[in-house]
Amino acid sequence: MAIRKGDGAAQPKSQGLRLADSRAVEVASRVGLCARGVIYVLVGVLAVRIGLGSDSGQEADRSGAVGTLGEQPFGRVLLWALVVGLAAMALWRLSEAVFGQTGEGGDKWTRRLGSLGLAVFYTVICIGVVQTALAGGSSGGRPGDETSKEYTARVLNWPGGRVIVGAFGAVLVIVGVVILVRGLMRKFEKNLRTDEMSPATRRVVAVLGTVGGVACGALAAVAGLFVLLAAVRFDPSEAKGLDETLRSFAATPAGPVLLIAAAVGLVLFGLYSFCEARWRKAAEHEDPAEQPTGAAGPGPRPSAS
Repeated sequence: MAIRKGDGAAQPKSQGLRLADSRAVEVASRVGLCARGVIYVLVGVLAVRIGLGSDSGQEADRSGAVGTLGEQPFGRVLLWALVVGLAAMALWRLSEAVFGQTGEGGDKWTRRLGSLGLAVFYTVICIGVVQTALAGGSSGGRPGDETSKEYTARVLNWPGGRVIVGAFGAVLVIVGVVILVRGLMRKFEKNLRTDEMSPATRRVVAVLGTVGGVACGALAAVAGLFVLLAAVRFDPSEAKGLDETLRSFAATPAGPVLLIAAAVGLVLFGLYSFCEARWRKAAEHEDPAEQPTGAAGPGPRPSAS
């Protein structure tokens, strides 16, 4: 029996794609999106309270959100549920980095690199939540502002550290602008099963995704500008985490109104995350091992004329 050339190489890829398209990965993506939604809603609510002047002392960032969750009845159970969701998100993003994202252009190296970065990001957050859960839910971990300043100070002291910090800030600004523009253009709808939504539901989801995306993009861009400022002034104290970035909005002429608007945007993005978990399209990869070959035969395919 003749063995087709390339069959041995195609089979492992086929198995990998089947794993990426599996029901387990799909469930992981939806659970992970719900976990993301919980964090953004909590951070947004904390920021709204700060804008309204009822600051509870919690940081309006991931550590504050985790701390707030741990203080609730059955807080430790809720934290472990969040751990499961964040782990699922990290695994889903890792599968995208290895096998590519769904949709057109999902196999581009830039998309894979972005997914890898998100996998690392959610893994770090997951580890932090595990530490809090093991401590009994009494602490949300170190504030993000303190961590940002410490890491910035370390990198600035490296050879060429000023350039590295500046480059990171510039990338963060660019990423923020891209997120903002994609939100305004409603690019997120390409990943949703909008045909299954009623017209009213589709309008609501569009508002949540647009406003939430703009808020997240604006915050990322502003945080990037602060990192750039830290590099220019060679001063790590200029770098700000999410909490200080949000609070800086209150120092503008718009006052607390801009802070509250950004906070509401984060809440809306959290709600959009729940909608994405419900209506996100399942993965659709092309499996080369399952392509029809009867007409072409074992030989090379004819070139297009």
